[in-house]
Amino acid sequence: QGIGISGDDMKELMKVDPAEWKAEIPDIEQHFAAFGSRLPERLKKQLEEFKKRLG
Repeated sequence: QGIGISGDDMKELMKVDPAEWKAEIPDIEQHFAAFGSRLPERLKKQLEEFKKRLG
């Protein structure tokens, strides 16, 4: 029903691998740095909160 994706496939699609995201953090920080003072504080805060959740 719906989009025709099995439960197992949906679990795989929605899986979050903390190690993979931790490896992405430096690239995200570098991207954010390109905006300098124009980057909204809320985005900085969200990234910091995300890093804490990843451990």
